[in-house]
Amino acid sequence: MNIRLSAQLGAFVISMIAAPWAQAQSSDGVIDRIRSKGAISIGYRDASIPFSYVDAQGKPLGYSTDICLEVAETVKTALKLPDLQIRMVPVNLQNRIPLVANGTVDISCESAVNTVARQSQVDFSYPFFISQTRLLVKSHSGISELKDLEGKAIALPINSVPERLVRSLLEKDKLNIRVVPVKDNAEGFLALSTNRVDAYSTDDILLFGLRSKAPTPSDYMVVGTPLSYDSYGLLVQKNSTVFLSLVNATLSRMARDGRLQMLYEKWFTPVDVPLSPVLATVFNVIAVPE
Repeated sequence: MNIRLSAQLGAFVISMIAAPWAQAQSSDGVIDRIRSKGAISIGYRDASIPFSYVDAQGKPLGYSTDICLEVAETVKTALKLPDLQIRMVPVNLQNRIPLVANGTVDISCESAVNTVARQSQVDFSYPFFISQTRLLVKSHSGISELKDLEGKAIALPINSVPERLVRSLLEKDKLNIRVVPVKDNAEGFLALSTNRVDAYSTDDILLFGLRSKAPTPSDYMVVGTPLSYDSYGLLVQKNSTVFLSLVNATLSRMARDGRLQMLYEKWFTPVDVPLSPVLATVFNVIAVPE
């Protein structure tokens, strides 16, 4: 297993050992806010397929959305709020962390990579997915690795982990590749499909999702040696230990009873991405007992 990933899993184990301390408390800022409003605010994205996106009617859905609906049920039971309302709030790469940090969103449920820099602004739940940064290209492009883009153009999502990673690799290897910043996955795919760029790079599972929704999926390929291994977590306001313990308890329970695995099959089988051994290990790690 990748050394960095092993270190991350070790950190998650330590956090789970410390989790019972939170149970001794009765409330925190997020819990108080949910009680006073009688509602929980869930952040969602419009094009982070298959984690968080909207259907033709504009309804939020996806793997992360389903997990957070379970979190809402946990909160409803724990706080004895049978009429708890669920408010879905749109977020994007630029505003999701500020909206969680300032309390506009109680929990952001999409595809956020857990990084040390982000941990200074928000807290992360247990991991529920492991991604790898790769490339989406046209099938007949002849591009298979980052170096094959020499003299070409690549689209990168603004303010994202893949953007910082790829830019650092371009500088390190002195590659002559033009970067085209895009605001989200939909814009990145549009840039590729209209030949404004030769590749779009972000988390591979998001690339598989974009490919699956293309008019002709076979026109596109996800290629390249993984440039990183990154864990996804649900975002919550910092120091909301009681609320976070309810979020993590939900993930643990879903891992124990097999519902996380079932949700994975529901959302990832259609995009032909089988459960990886690494993610299966993560599910076993977070399945801590009650």
